[in-house]
Amino acid sequence: MDFSFSADQRLFQEAVRDLLDKECPPDAVRDAWESDGPGRSESRWAQLADMGVLGLTTPEAFGGLGMDELDLVLLLEEAGRFCLPEPLVETVAVAAPLLADLSAGNGGAAASEWLPKIAAGDGVVTVGFERDVYVSEGATAELLLLERDGELHAVPWADAAVASQRSVDRARRIARVEWSPTPDTLLASGHEAAVALAAAFDRGVLGVSAMLLGVTQQLLDVTVEYATAREQFGQPIGGFQAVKHHLADTKLRLEFARPMVYRAAWTVAGRGGAVDARERATHVSMAKSYAAEAAAFAARTSLQVHGAIGYTFEYDLHLWMKRAWALAGQWGDAAWHRRRVAAAVL
Repeated sequence: MDFSFSADQRLFQEAVRDLLDKECPPDAVRDAWESDGPGRSESRWAQLADMGVLGLTTPEAFGGLGMDELDLVLLLEEAGRFCLPEPLVETVAVAAPLLADLSAGNGGAAASEWLPKIAAGDGVVTVGFERDVYVSEGATAELLLLERDGELHAVPWADAAVASQRSVDRARRIARVEWSPTPDTLLASGHEAAVALAAAFDRGVLGVSAMLLGVTQQLLDVTVEYATAREQFGQPIGGFQAVKHHLADTKLRLEFARPMVYRAAWTVAGRGGAVDARERATHVSMAKSYAAEAAAFAARTSLQVHGAIGYTFEYDLHLWMKRAWALAGQWGDAAWHRRRVAAAVL
């Protein structure tokens, strides 16, 4: 297994980092928090489309780049580092591959209509599972791919009753969605739906795990910077062992989580040959449990090192802490994924 990245993949990551460094500063994230609308920047979304990020997982036949999760994982890490408000995981990591999976069957019409829109930045599509109370981006996506009784349906936003809910991370848009399945909305059923939904769930788990790596890295970076600049008793607080040990433990947890996420991306992308669903589920669950615990530890350490200022709404730290808490619980928390791994290997 070799999931090391190519020079082109690293260059793509650096290009996205440069774009987000300019277009997604903390003030832009705050704008998304305070907005009553979709929360995403149409300008930033269009620039991501121009770079090929939005069409990365869309097949070339539908206007995309036809790349896979190993190409996407570094870009999602950057999205987490900058606390990007736009729904990359929902639309690019999950919905586009799901529509592509179904393009040869009853989902062909939906794939032909929506995949070119996703690649061009003209459509936001999200996925909702029956087990979840809320649908991420359910309040703002134009098309909802929803599970009901083992079937998969494509429901236009206008045909559903959507009630927005406030997330702890207000840059995210979640909603409770009420809808009625009809023959016209049916995309897949039976074995085809089960296989497609299982793959979509694992892609979502992988996506938020990658974003959690970026969130953890950012929390560590800003805390190290603060510990270097803040002085007590005539020296930087980073010089005290109690602070150094917490920061070193955070770095250790991040570096243990990172290869877990990259291995999961390699497996989901099928770089080793035909994808074994059980192995895929095991690898993405290991990735999520490690990434979620690293992010939670980083958030706790950051708050302790910053002290009282870390509690304030005016200080940017809370944007990343709340993103870490929200993503840690999305698509199953660490405990749920550890039980999933145990059930697969024991």
